[in-house]
Amino acid sequence: MVDIIAGSAFSQRQKQCKYNHIFLEVASISPKNSYGHSRFADFSEFDIYFSVPGVYFRRFFYLCPDMTTQELQTLKNKFDIIGNDPALNRALEIAVAVAPTDLTVLISGESGVGKENIPKIIHQYSRRRTAKYFAVNCGAIPEGTIDSELFGHEKGSFTGAMEMRKGYFEEADGGTLFLDEIGEMPMASQAKLLRVLQSGEFIRVGSSKVLKTDVRVVAATNVNLKYAVAKGKFREDLYYRLNAVSIYMPPLRERKDDIHLLFRKFAADFSEKYGMGRPSLSPDAVALLKDYRWPGNIRQLKNVTETVCALEAHRIAARKEITADVLAEYIPKDDANMLPVKAVTSPEDAMTAGEKEAIVRMIYQLRQEVNYLKEVIAGTPAMHQLPSLSSVSRQQGQDSASEAGGTGQERQDAGSVDPVISAMSYQPVHPVVHGSGPDYYRQPQEPDEQESVDLSLHKAGEDLIRKALEKYRGNRKQAAAELGISERTLYRKLKEIEK
Repeated sequence: MVDIIAGSAFSQRQKQCKYNHIFLEVASISPKNSYGHSRFADFSEFDIYFSVPGVYFRRFFYLCPDMTTQELQTLKNKFDIIGNDPALNRALEIAVAVAPTDLTVLISGESGVGKENIPKIIHQYSRRRTAKYFAVNCGAIPEGTIDSELFGHEKGSFTGAMEMRKGYFEEADGGTLFLDEIGEMPMASQAKLLRVLQSGEFIRVGSSKVLKTDVRVVAATNVNLKYAVAKGKFREDLYYRLNAVSIYMPPLRERKDDIHLLFRKFAADFSEKYGMGRPSLSPDAVALLKDYRWPGNIRQLKNVTETVCALEAHRIAARKEITADVLAEYIPKDDANMLPVKAVTSPEDAMTAGEKEAIVRMIYQLRQEVNYLKEVIAGTPAMHQLPSLSSVSRQQGQDSASEAGGTGQERQDAGSVDPVISAMSYQPVHPVVHGSGPDYYRQPQEPDEQESVDLSLHKAGEDLIRKALEKYRGNRKQAAAELGISERTLYRKLKEIEK
């Protein structure tokens, strides 16, 4: 409905207007063309100034905060949208509200939630609905050709460019361009896209001529662009330029009441297409549908529905309900690897005590080797054996129990110390004092004295290795365990001794 009225009558009719009413007021006669200037008072009421040759118009839109139920249902039927979730309704209302403007819209939401419907609504309810509409998946275009696809190229600009080609921005002049998966666009192309959004200018690949275009851009993403900006993978200025109006499409797990409606819709479409019966779900099967988290959202629900209709045709033909047990066979199980911590699904999957002990021993042995390397770097390698894992655990457990001061169960709990933590946090009991204590606690000495100590320690290390090998009759594995070093380290030291 369009009314052309005088200024005095406008204020009276403005109060009576509805969501889809557009009022035009002839403000003045002017040869100017000032299309594009806009001013927002608030989200529910704004005006846009535009003109045609010779006449200057002022167009008023009065946007009610909410669409009526009938208007929403008409919109959903037109674009084949199912659901009554408040978040979904709000997204549709915003799409219709911003459609008459040229504001850039950024649609966010997970993959498979139906983001592609929003730009279609915006295009159909805009003044560009008679012009072209293109949908481009930025993630599906190779990085080397995305500039050519968006902005076009000249003949001979690169290998295989046999003729001049217009890009999407040039083809969609006067219309709407939907850029899906905008977060996958390369950084170099983002700079060119920013220029188009700001000034409407672009340059074909291999050309130096600046071209202009008038395109309404609607972008969509399934990634967190704010996080991408923080990581330097997306331009901050482009993000704010795209995010003039933000529309959020909720995932299916947040629309639990719509899941059964969508299942019935997909089942009806499948039945009509292939001439098969429609499945009927029992109450427990409906509850199972609602409880599942649907990581693939609407796309995954449609696949599950069609699979059930095809494979349970005999049950459907016998007019039997699909129970939760039957439906559970077609719903994928959650992968434990997708959780923050891997879930133990059965007792057989849990580690045995022997496996835990082996891991602890390897960690403790690695700790010993790291300590030795530190001493080698410091110039004072100490061929000593650190306390055993069991002694460290026992000593710290006794200390913890004595500090707790409890008896019975309290003392038992205090003595149960994690052997990994005990080994990694082991500290020597004796303080480091210059000139006293074991050799590996001594402070750096004078050069002559240090050299003699190094020689004696090196000699002592060789003696310890020989004695350990003699004790175990040449068994290097057992000798290395006795010395508290790895078998590889023992082999390396034997090579040094032979030289």
